[in-house]
Amino acid sequence: MAPERPAGAEAGATTPDEPKTVIGADADALADRDLLLASGAEAGGIALDHARRLKAGTLRVTEKPGGQGPVTEADLAVDAHLTQVLRAARPGYGWLSEETADGPDRLRADRVFIVDPIDGTRAFIAGERGWAVALAVVTGGRVTAAAVVLPARGETYAAALGAGATLDGVPLAGSGRKMVEGARILAARPTFAAEHWPGGVPAIKREFRPSLAWRICLAASGRFDGMATIRPCWEWDVAAGALIAAEAGLTVSDADGAEPVFNRAPPRTAGMLVAPPKVHRGLMAGRQAAAAR
Repeated sequence: MAPERPAGAEAGATTPDEPKTVIGADADALADRDLLLASGAEAGGIALDHARRLKAGTLRVTEKPGGQGPVTEADLAVDAHLTQVLRAARPGYGWLSEETADGPDRLRADRVFIVDPIDGTRAFIAGERGWAVALAVVTGGRVTAAAVVLPARGETYAAALGAGATLDGVPLAGSGRKMVEGARILAARPTFAAEHWPGGVPAIKREFRPSLAWRICLAASGRFDGMATIRPCWEWDVAAGALIAAEAGLTVSDADGAEPVFNRAPPRTAGMLVAPPKVHRGLMAGRQAAAAR
């Protein structure tokens, strides 16, 4: 299956082009984006090395306590690398990662790294390509820099606040669709159960990809019209993608229509809806009871 790219992207590209500096974009956000791109590329290489061990049957896989899902040596190795590299580069930033014990210090930091070492661990274990390294910087509750690296697909999405979003250096824009009816929305099957849509289940075409970060990025690329999840999301799953989608011109909200705020306690959002503005309004109409509209 060929990589899913926006129109004009080079089908054979496997490494990101040099990011462009945009006049008016925040210098710190641009510097943070470039740091995330460099460290994400390194982390992707580490993950691919471990994927080869997985194929050889020598990679350890265990289950997290409390039914939180599987974790592999690859998740932990990527987390250790990113912790070392990013915190050395920005010692004043806080830290939130799926594979690092959380604590209150990050809540007092002006800027915070939010990292998912491998988003889509089950896909990684299954030998699929739809897993990602997701990295974000949050400033005052708002994502200001992001990178989502899909090493097995040779794709890198990135954004800095005010500088637009890219896939391998090629600018991204959402689909621009103006009607929710018939929109292609990435979502898990339970998302569109009737009980979640008191205003009526939207007449969309549902599709699925394993990584939440990748789903958001696919919407940002225009390959799909949007993504939706109603269940609470861990911030490390959605923070990076949220900025990439917003910089690609999409409306990004939680499942109730509110703008997401990151670096919270606990670090969860109330779901996420990402779509072009008119499609997003159509989704929100379904989320609201008729009397509330």
